[in-house]
Amino acid sequence: MIRPAVLADLPALAALEQELFGADAWGETLIRQEIEGPGRRFVVADDLSGYAVTMTAGDIVDLLRIGVRPEARRSGLATRLLDELLVDTEDASRMLLEVSVSNAAALGFYVARQFSVIDVRPHYYRDGSEALVMCRWLPGAARAQTATPHD
Repeated sequence: MIRPAVLADLPALAALEQELFGADAWGETLIRQEIEGPGRRFVVADDLSGYAVTMTAGDIVDLLRIGVRPEARRSGLATRLLDELLVDTEDASRMLLEVSVSNAAALGFYVARQFSVIDVRPHYYRDGSEALVMCRWLPGAARAQTATPHD
């Protein structure tokens, strides 16, 4: 079951962040800000084996994070988390995200879910690697049907 994150989830989410992202992990303070922040949606698997976070600003939903415990991967959990965040996107026209060019599994996941590459951000990650900016059009507001790097 997917549900909204609550403050009682903080310790488990911080531990999972550390396990998944190491030096790039969000700490409890940032996780709290994401749970409580305006325009944020933070959803978790009921057993806290995975989570996903978005921030909406204007007509853009920014997918900030999807994290799934290694032993829960390939179970459809990431898809269920993303699907939950795609519900009630209100007037947003598109969802954007950044993903490392070296993360083949994530790239495959996003392409299979109708995201396409619209830009590259050089030296985006701590290790100096590039990020691909990806976009998925949403059923919300009326908009043009093609994304450009200038959107």
